[in-house]
Amino acid sequence: MVTYAERPWTNHYDPGVPKTLAPYPDYPLHQLLRNAAQISPERVALLSPAHLPVLGHQALSITYRQLNNDSDALAAALIRLGLKKGDRVAVILPNSVAFAISYFAILKAGGVVAATNPTYPALKMQHQINDCDAEIVITLSLFYNTVKQIQSGTKVKTVIVTNIKEYLPAAARLLFTLAKEKKDGHRIDRLTSTDHWFRDLLKQHAGQHPDVQVTAQDRALFQYTGGTTGVSKGAILTHRALVANMLQIQAWTGVLETEHSPYGKLSRADMLYLGAIPMFHVYGLVVLLSQAVASGSKIVLVSNARDIHTLIEVIAHYQPNVFLGVPSLYNAVVNHPRVKSGEVRLDSFVISTSGAAPLPPATKREYEQTGAKRLNEAYGMSETSAASHSNPLIGINKTGSVGLPIPDMDIRIVSLDDGETDMPVGEIGEIIMSGPNLMSGYHGLPTETANALRSKDGKVWMYSGDIGRMDEDGYFFIVDRKKDMALIGGFNVYPNNVEKVLKEHPAVLEVGVAAIPHPEKVGEEALKAWIVLKPGQQTTEKELIEHCSKHLAGYEVPRRYAFISELPKTMVGKTLRRELVQMEMNEQEQR
Repeated sequence: MVTYAERPWTNHYDPGVPKTLAPYPDYPLHQLLRNAAQISPERVALLSPAHLPVLGHQALSITYRQLNNDSDALAAALIRLGLKKGDRVAVILPNSVAFAISYFAILKAGGVVAATNPTYPALKMQHQINDCDAEIVITLSLFYNTVKQIQSGTKVKTVIVTNIKEYLPAAARLLFTLAKEKKDGHRIDRLTSTDHWFRDLLKQHAGQHPDVQVTAQDRALFQYTGGTTGVSKGAILTHRALVANMLQIQAWTGVLETEHSPYGKLSRADMLYLGAIPMFHVYGLVVLLSQAVASGSKIVLVSNARDIHTLIEVIAHYQPNVFLGVPSLYNAVVNHPRVKSGEVRLDSFVISTSGAAPLPPATKREYEQTGAKRLNEAYGMSETSAASHSNPLIGINKTGSVGLPIPDMDIRIVSLDDGETDMPVGEIGEIIMSGPNLMSGYHGLPTETANALRSKDGKVWMYSGDIGRMDEDGYFFIVDRKKDMALIGGFNVYPNNVEKVLKEHPAVLEVGVAAIPHPEKVGEEALKAWIVLKPGQQTTEKELIEHCSKHLAGYEVPRRYAFISELPKTMVGKTLRRELVQMEMNEQEQR
C-alpha cells in the first residue's frame, strides 16, 4: 500500500525535475531583480502596449536596468517618507509598470507589500488598509479620490499617485490625455500637501540606493486570501518562503530547457509572459511577476483582463509563450469569436497553466482543441506563497487532477472527523501541506493561525480547508472546499463535481452550484444551480436535470435552477457561492 510519506508523486516528475532543492538560499526576493539587471541589463522586462487607430500597435519597453534603478529610487523615497523596516505599504494598482516598480521598491526598503484589489468598494478597501496598518498607499489617479475619501478612517499619512498614461507609449499617452484622461476620471489637478506624484519621487531620488539590510527571514508580503468563504485574511509570507516557491516553480518548468522538451530546447529568458492575471493576487504577484523576473523573461502587461477584446488583440499581435490564467479567463478566450473562427490562434503558448479555481474538463478540452499546447491544471493557496501542485509539463496530465506536489512538498489527506488520521489512498479527506513555502501565519489572527498551522512529527502542517484525494501515482484531486460541502438527504454532496457535469452541457457557458436553505423543509438544505448560457443557446430546467441524471446520483442532481447573465466572482475568477446563496435568501424573503 502506497503511503504519503513515500512521496509517490516524485516517481512521475518530468525528466530533470529534482526531488529536493534543499538547502534553499538565504537571500531576499528582490535579489532576483538585481541578478537579472546585472546579467542582462538591456533585456526588456516589461512591455506596456497600446493599440491605436491608424498607428496600430505601439509599446513602451522597460529594461531590467530601468526596473532595478527605478525601484531603487522609489525605495529611497519611501525611506525618506518615513517607511521603517517591517512597515506595510498598500499597493492599489492594476497590472502596470508602476506596480512592478512599487513591488520591488517596497521590498528593497525593508517594507511589506500589501496589494489590494483596486476595484474594491471604498469600505472594503478601508478594511484591508486598516487590517495591514499601512501608513503609505501607492495608487492610481483613478482611485485617488476613493483613497482620500476613506483616509480619515485609516492610519494612512501619505498617498503616492501614478497616472496610467505615464507608462504608455508616447502617441498613446497624447491621445489618452486629449480623449480619455478627464472623461474617464484619471485626471487629478492637485494633490494634497502630504501626497506625492510617483514620477516626481523617481526623479528626485534617481541614482539613490536604499541602505537597508533585508534578510530571508524578514516579512515580504501580506497576501490577502480570496475571501470566498468569508472575510479575507492577510497571509504573512517571508522572503525565504517566496524565494523557495520561485525555485520550486523554476525547477518544475526547467524541463522545457532540456532535450526532453517536445517543443525543442527553449530558453526561459526568451519567453514572453501574458501579463493578464492580476498582480494584486498571489498568482499574479508570485507566479507571473516574481517568476518572470527570476527567469529574466519579459511580460506584456494587460491592465484589465476582463476587457477580453483587448486581451485577444494582445495575444494575436504579441504571440506570448506563457499563459497563466484561471478557468473563467480560459473559458472567455476559447469562446471569443476571433478564437472560435480560427482567426486568432493560441499555438504560441508553450506553457498554459490554470489555477485559483477548479478547471472544468470541458474548458480544458475546448482550449486544447484550438491548437494550443496542453492546458495544465495546478493548485496552490495564498498560504503556500502560490504553488504547491502542478501537472507535469510533458508527462502524464490527468484531467480533473491538480497534479503532483512540487519538490519538497509533503502532502497528506487526513480524516475530516479528527484532522489527524491519514486516509487510505483514494479516499477523501482534508488536504494538509508542509514545505519551505508556507506562510508564517495570518496577520492579527492568532486563533485562525493556530487552526491553520499545526505541528506534528517535527513539521508544520498547513490545513488547507480543501477536500481531496490522492491516487496510487501521487496525483491529487480536489473535491471541494470543506465549507461548501452540502448535506442533501443525509448525503454529502460536493458542488464542484456537480458544476463539472453541468459545464459539459453544450448550452452552458458557466455554472455555479450551492446549497440553499430548503424552501419547504425547515432545517434542511437543497441544491441549486445558477446557469449562464452561451450566446444564442437555450435550454430548460428539465433538460438540465436529465443531463445531470445521466452522470450523478439522484441526491446530487439540482432540482432548482436560475438563469442569470453572469456569476458573482472574485477578481481572479473564483465563483462566490456565498453571494449566490444570499441572492436566493433575498428571493425567498420576497416571496
